[in-house]
Parts: sequence; structure tokens; C-alpha cells
Amino acid sequence: MNNILSQVAGTQQKSFSFWLKKNWYYHASVAQFYNWAIPADARVLQIGCKTGTLLHAVRPSYGVGIESELECLELAKQELPFYRFFSSLDQLEHGESFDYIILSSTVMEIDDIQILLNQLKQHCHDRTRIVLDMYSFLWEPFLRIGQKLGMRRETPLKNWLSLNDLENLLYLSGFEIITSGRRLLFPFYIPIFSWILNTIVSHVPLINRLCLMEWVTSRPIAHQREKKPSVSVIVPCRNEKGNVELIAKTLPQLGDHTEIIFIEGHSKDRTLDEIKRIEQLYPEKNIRFAVQQGQGKGDAVRLGFEMAKADILMIHDGDNTVPMHELHLFVDALASGKGEMINGSRFVYGMESGATRFLNIIANHAFSLGFSWLLGQKVKDTLCGTKVLFKRDYELIAQNRSYFGDFDPFGDFDLLFGAAKLHLKIVDIPVHYKARTYGQTQIRRFYHGILLAQMWLFALRKFKF
Repeated sequence: MNNILSQVAGTQQKSFSFWLKKNWYYHASVAQFYNWAIPADARVLQIGCKTGTLLHAVRPSYGVGIESELECLELAKQELPFYRFFSSLDQLEHGESFDYIILSSTVMEIDDIQILLNQLKQHCHDRTRIVLDMYSFLWEPFLRIGQKLGMRRETPLKNWLSLNDLENLLYLSGFEIITSGRRLLFPFYIPIFSWILNTIVSHVPLINRLCLMEWVTSRPIAHQREKKPSVSVIVPCRNEKGNVELIAKTLPQLGDHTEIIFIEGHSKDRTLDEIKRIEQLYPEKNIRFAVQQGQGKGDAVRLGFEMAKADILMIHDGDNTVPMHELHLFVDALASGKGEMINGSRFVYGMESGATRFLNIIANHAFSLGFSWLLGQKVKDTLCGTKVLFKRDYELIAQNRSYFGDFDPFGDFDLLFGAAKLHLKIVDIPVHYKARTYGQTQIRRFYHGILLAQMWLFALRKFKF
């Protein structure tokens, strides 16, 4: 946060600099949020950029700022000549698109929000994210008093919206919300006290509603996109000899082209020999395999994804407990743009007897609630073995893996955390979960339960603190 503080507090501006320095803690907090929400080296457009400090804080590879206040606009051009600044959207090239669009307090200051959102559509591609913040209406009297007392810059705040109002306006303009939240309970700096309130207390349910800032990430509503993608199905298998042929034989054609990649995990039941036999027996199935050097399903998944050649990456567990005829639902949801990370859910339909233990179901429900709160998107089943995403999105997750670290033995949370950090839309698809027909579960219930708790605490620090 120190770099962001120095960027904000150290900016040299005339009349505007007084307010920036006076409220440095608030501006630094806003910059810190956007720095977290937007990855470096993206193409970024900011509407209402003032002097460009926030645009600069997110470190874009290509940055454009729109600002109608001429004094701020001239200062931005002088201080940040490596970005482009204009006084109106009309000056942008028609069809020029961006990865992220920032609207920081902008929806509160303009005359017509829907007109702006409609104008922004021509500068969005299918994967553009609009990230915006606004003040909670609960703070309206305090902010107005603060302006009268000279504690903040005079700003015409015309619109006081609820999140429901904003969601409706976005929907009418062709956008949908991916995730939203609240932050900054105390916008002034008092050592230790401010940190406790804004880092810990602000995340407590109900108290959270008292925060100053409400934020949203949204994306263009999906239309039919990828019509005939290719699919790589990654099958981690350790001691799954009895399932290998059934998987190879019954896996349906998915998309335009399907390949099966078995990743063998040091089995003791001759699973590797069975994979080699099946590769020869079913040449039309385009089967490949590898033996992992490391340990655990997460390592196997990452190896398979590195080997994959197709547009879409799918995990299908070697226990074959998710029905084959339901796999096309995952591919269809992804290819049609309904989601960008498709996650299986075992806890909607009834399960076969013996598919999982009652204690496991209770624990999974508890963890799903906890992780949904952390990720800001509903995930009913974090550990279902079937997950599907585009290879291009996985490559972005892999590039940003250093933010979380290589800590996940399951592979599920590496994908879920990475997808949530990149604001990919996570969608659950219910599956009819079946009991094993061969072998034994490799879940160590209490040991893995402790690992899940540790990962939740780890994610708590990364997403909330």
C-alpha cells in the first residue's frame, strides 16, 4: 500500500492537490482497491479520471482517461504524458475497446447513467469488465456536512443509488453484475484504529452495510460466442485401473474435437499399463497420457492443462462419478458465454446411495457458504471434480498464481480463487452424482478438512484483508 500512498499523496496539482492531500487516506484506499481489482498491463479506460492518479495506480499497458474539468485534464496531460486524455468519449476512436473500464464515483455525478453505459458498449469486447464504486446513501448527510465544513471538495453528487438501482441500470444497458461488495467503514486515518475498522470490522455482516463505498464488477451480457470449440478432458487417475476403459469408451464427442489426457499418479494397481492398453485399443479417441512427477490431484491437473491443445479445458475425475452424458452441459454453458468458469455441483439433485458420507455433505455445505462469501460469487460445491474453463483464462490464472501461491493439493481452489480474482463469472451446473464402481475414495476426511480450513483462512487474508 505504501507505493499507492506515495502515488496519491505525492501528486503535484494546484487546487485539486489540496483536497487530494487533505483526504489522502481515502484516496489511497480507493487506489488500493482498484489496484487489487485490475491486473497490471491491461487496457484501461477511466471515465471521470480527474488528474489521472487512479488510472496510473492500476499500471495499465494502455491507459485512456476522460475528464470534462479542463483544469484537471491539463494537469493530467502534463503529469502523465504516457497516457491519453480527452474531454469526452466522442473523441475516442469508434470501436476502440478496453479490458477494464473504471467508473469511480462517476455514476453519482453524471446526468444520465444509462446514456453513459450505452455509450460504453461500443468500447467493450466480450470480456471487458466495468469496475465501479459509489457512496452508500447512508453517508449522504455526513458527506454534505463535510462539504459545508470544508472537509472535502465541493462535488455535485446528483444520484444516490442502491445496488438494486445500479443492477437494473446495468441490465437495461446490456451488462450483468459478476460480484459486488462494500468497503471503507472509516475514511480517515488514525493509526491502528483505522486498520482495525477497515480491515476487520468492515467485513462483519450487517456492520458491513455501514461502509462508505459500494463497489461492483460487471460484464457485457453474453450472446452466442464459441460455436465449435475443441475440448481437452483431463483425467487425473491414481489407482483407477477399473475406470480407465469405461471413461475412454463412453466419453462423448465434446465440441468440434475432443482429446483425452490421462495423468497417472504413481498407482499401485497397474493403472499406467491399463492407460497404455486403452491408448492402443481406441486410437479414434485421441488419447494421450503422462506420469506426474509430483504428488496430488492439483499437480496432476496442472500437468494436464499444460499438455492440453484444445480451446476448452475440462477436469473429469478418474473415479467417473459424474455421468458422461452431462458433460456437454458444461461445454455448452461455457461456449455460449453463460459463464467463464463452470463448476459442477453435487448437492442439488439426489445422490446414489453410498456416493458420499453424510458428514462430508455437512462439511461441504459449510465450506460452500464460507467460500461463496469470500469469492463474492455463489459456489455451492467447491470440491466437485468437474470444472471447465477456456484455456486462455487458465493461462491468465497461471500467470497470476503468484498472488495466491502454489498451495492447493486439490486443484479446485487454484482455479476458483484465480477465477474470482480475475472477475470471471462462476456458474454452477448440477450433476447427478454416482457411487464409485471401482476402487476406494482417496479423500482423507479429517486431514483434508483441516487443509480446507487452512485454505479458507488463507483466502480470507487475500480477498478481504
